[in-house]
Formats: sequence, C-alpha cells, structure tokens
Amino acid sequence: MKIYNEQIALQSQKRRDVFNITTQVKAAAEKSGLREGIVVVAAFHSNTALVVCSDDAKTRGELQSWLAEIGESEGATQAGGIVQRALAVQFPALFFQHQVAIPMAEGRLDIDAGQAMLFIDLEGFRPRRVVIKIIGE
Repeated sequence: MKIYNEQIALQSQKRRDVFNITTQVKAAAEKSGLREGIVVVAAFHSNTALVVCSDDAKTRGELQSWLAEIGESEGATQAGGIVQRALAVQFPALFFQHQVAIPMAEGRLDIDAGQAMLFIDLEGFRPRRVVIKIIGE
C-alpha cells in the first residue's frame, strides 16, 4: 500500500465562496501514480465544507442561496453581534462534512462525469488549505 499527499491553497474573495476543486483532485490522483484506492479530501478549517454534487450553475446558485438563508440573521451583520456572527458561520457547517472519501479506479476518481467536488468557505476573506490524501496501490 502506498500513500500520496498533496495540498491545495485557496483564497476566498467574498464572505461565502464556493470553489470547484475537481480538477485539482483529479490531477493529484493522476500524479500519485496509483491505480486503485481511496482519495480522501479534507479541509483544515471548521468553518468550511466539502461536498460532491452536480456540477452546474443552478446547483451552485441554489447552494449559495441556501447558505445565505440559513446563515443570515439581523444581528449577524451588526457590529457587536459576535455570537450571532459565529452562529451564522458555524450553523451551516453543521450540515456538511469537512472531508470526503472517493474511490479511485484505474487511476481516476470513480465519480459521475456530471459531478464535482466543491469546497465551501463559510467565512471568507482568508487563505484556506485542503489536503488530498490518496491511499492505494
């Protein structure tokens, strides 16, 4: 059994941001030289999330709208609303995972062609790191 590690650096440009990291994860799988195994993608931050879902503008738009709806509150945008701002970030994170495991077969991610891996930053404007760990043969 062999293990391959790689990291992705991301920088969000807005309060909530969604990044399609599928290309980077696929490239890491190819670079690993492994043919069969498991690809684990994990975020280093509790106020971020990783999902595998349909890769289309409608899905990403609905995801952004849903995140805004569950995370916003009147106090979350007012000065001094520290606890409410924290809840506006942490509450949506409860619905997501910070890691995703995907099978790899014949050197490629074993996901549908229409799917994407998305990294969601729930509290933007700072650098983020994602680790890709591939375990296999």
